[in-house]
Amino acid sequence: MAGRINDEDVKAVRDAVPIDAVVSEYLQLRNAGGGQLKGLCPFHDEKSPSFHVSPSKGLYHCFGCQEGGDTLDFIRKVDHLSFSEAVERLAAQAGITLRYEEGGYGRASQQGERTRLVEAHKIAQKFYAEQLDSPEAEPGRRFLAERGFEQSAAQHFGMGYSPAGWDHLVRFLRGKGFTDKEMITSGLAQEARNGRPIDRFRGRLMWPIRDITGEVVGFGARKLREDDNGPKYLNTPETPIYHKSQVLYGIDLAKKDIAKANRAVVVEGYTDVMACHLAGVTTAIATSGTSFGEGHIKILRRLLMDNAQSEVVFTFDGDEAGKKAALRAFEDDQKFAARTSIAITPGGMDPCDLRLAQGDDAVARLVDSRAPLFEFAIQSIVGQYNLDTAEGRSAALEQAAPVVARIKDASIQHEYAVRLAGLLGILDTQFVVKRVAQLARWARERGTRPGAGQSAPAREQRPGGPAAAAPGRTQGAAPAPYGPPLNLRSPAHRVERELLKLALQRPELVAPAFDAYGADEFTAPPYALVRETIEAAGGVTAAEGDGGYLTRVREAAPDDTVRTLVTELAVEPLRMARGRAPDETYAGNQLVAVRLAAVKARLTDMEGSARRLEAQRDYESSATVRRQIWTLEQYGRALRERGADAL
Repeated sequence: MAGRINDEDVKAVRDAVPIDAVVSEYLQLRNAGGGQLKGLCPFHDEKSPSFHVSPSKGLYHCFGCQEGGDTLDFIRKVDHLSFSEAVERLAAQAGITLRYEEGGYGRASQQGERTRLVEAHKIAQKFYAEQLDSPEAEPGRRFLAERGFEQSAAQHFGMGYSPAGWDHLVRFLRGKGFTDKEMITSGLAQEARNGRPIDRFRGRLMWPIRDITGEVVGFGARKLREDDNGPKYLNTPETPIYHKSQVLYGIDLAKKDIAKANRAVVVEGYTDVMACHLAGVTTAIATSGTSFGEGHIKILRRLLMDNAQSEVVFTFDGDEAGKKAALRAFEDDQKFAARTSIAITPGGMDPCDLRLAQGDDAVARLVDSRAPLFEFAIQSIVGQYNLDTAEGRSAALEQAAPVVARIKDASIQHEYAVRLAGLLGILDTQFVVKRVAQLARWARERGTRPGAGQSAPAREQRPGGPAAAAPGRTQGAAPAPYGPPLNLRSPAHRVERELLKLALQRPELVAPAFDAYGADEFTAPPYALVRETIEAAGGVTAAEGDGGYLTRVREAAPDDTVRTLVTELAVEPLRMARGRAPDETYAGNQLVAVRLAAVKARLTDMEGSARRLEAQRDYESSATVRRQIWTLEQYGRALRERGADAL
C-alpha cells in the first residue's frame, strides 16, 4: 500500500504548477476579464463557456455544473486519478521528488497505479525508439522511407521498433523494477500459455499514442513481416490509462495549433497525421483503432471553444469505404457547434500517398478544397436515385429532406433546402423548403432528430406537389394494375382522351401525325397503353378504308382491361358542340394540345436536369442541355403560333 505523501511536498506541488497551465493542456482558455480565464467545461456538455479559471487564486469553478477546486482537484477529476496519483503527475511535471511518510523518497512501490503504468509506457517508448536504429529494424526504416518519412520525422513523432523476440521488452521493464502484473495491466505484455508474460508487440513498427498532456498511454503497431499472422495494425487494448474512444493520435502535437487556427483536421491513419504535419497541416489528428465518436468530439469541442467560427475538417478516401466513413462522421455533425467539412482525397489516395505523389502543397490544397459535410451527405443520398423520373425525385426528396431538416441554423437550413431543390431538379423550390420546415417542426415537437424513427405524419406524401406520389395513388394501398385511375377533371387527361377517341373513331382526321406520337406523350398510364395498342395494330395511317381497324386494335390489346377501355373510347361521343361535326381543325387542336403538354413536361424535366448539373458545377453538360431547352422552346412557340401546321 502506498505511503502518505509528505504535506510540505503536496503544498510545493500545488504552488509549483500554475492552474491555468494545467487546465490549458485540456481545453482552450480565453480572457474573461478581471484577471480570469474561461472555456468550455470538461465535466459536462455545454455550448457557451461557463468554466472559469482564476490564476491568481489557483482555483477553477464551473457556473454550469458547480464543479470547482484547485489544480490537484482538476487533475484528479479530469483524468480519474487518486489524490496521490494527481500529486505524482504534477510533481513529475515540476521536477519535484516526493517524500512518503512511511519512508524514503518516491519509491516505485509507493506510486499509484496510473503513475506506474504511464512510467512503464514512457520507458517502453524510449526502448522502442532506440531499437529503430538496430539492424533488425531495417524493414521498418524502409517502410518509412518508401512513404517519404526521413529519420527526423520518426524522431519527431517518437516512433520505434519492437524486436521480434518473445520477451525483449518484458525483460527490460523487469530490470526497471516493474512487476509482471503491471506489465500485463499496462497492455505492454500479455500472458502466455504457461502463465508468464510475453511482449504484446513483436517485430513491428511502433507509434506512441499520447494523451492530450503528452504522456504516452498506448501504442499502435504496424506489421512488417510476412510470417506475422496478426492484424495489419495492432493497438494497445483497453487499459486503466488507454481508452481508444478518448484518445486522438497527434493531439499532443496539434492541440496548440488547433486552438490557434480554430480548426481541426481529422484523418484516418498514423501516417496520414505524419504527412499532414510535415506538409504544414499541423492541426491533423486521427483516431486509434476505432471510428470517430462521442469521446473524440468532446476533446475537440474543448480545444475549439466549439463556436460557429471553428471548423472540423474530415478527410476520407474517395472510394465506397471512405464515403461510408464520411456518412458515419456526418451522424455526429450536430454534436458540434463548429462547422464540419469534408475533403475527399483524389484518386482514392490518402494524405500520405498524396504527399508522396504530389508533394506537400497537394496536402495543403486538399484541406483548402473542403466542402460542407452537409452538402456531401445530401449529394450522396441524392446520387442513389434516378432523378430523371418523378418517382426517383420523390424518393430522393423523402430521404434527403430529413437530413436538411437536421440543420439547426434556420438560415443555413433554408439555404440547403433551396440547394436540394436544385439538385433534384424540382422547379417548385417552395415545396421543398416547406417540406424541410415541416420535418424540422415535427422533430422539434417529438423531441427527436428528423429522419430518426419517423412516425406516419413525417412519411406522408402531400398530393399535388412536384415530388408527390403519382396522382390518384393512395399511400399504403395496392397500386392499380396499370397505374393510377383516370382523372377526367384533369385538362391533360381530357385532351388525351379526346385525341384517342378521334384516333379510334375518326383515324383519318389525325393521320399521319398521330402515328408519330410516343406513348410517353400520354401522361395517364392507361391512355399510354391504348396508344401502344393502336401502334401494335398498325397505327391510324393503316386504318384508312379498313373496316377491320377497330377489331385489330381490340385484338392487339394486352388484356381485357385495355380492351374494355378501347371499346369505351371507341363508342364515347366526342366533346363537340351540339350540331357540329368533327373536322381537321378540331382534330388538329387536340393534336397540338397533347404535343404542347408533352413539350412542357419535357422542358420541366430538362430544366431540372440543367439545374442539377449547375448545382454540381458541371457547366459544360449544363450548356448542352440549355441549348436543347432553347430548341424545344422554339418548337413550342411554333405550335402555339401555327397550330397543327407546326407538327
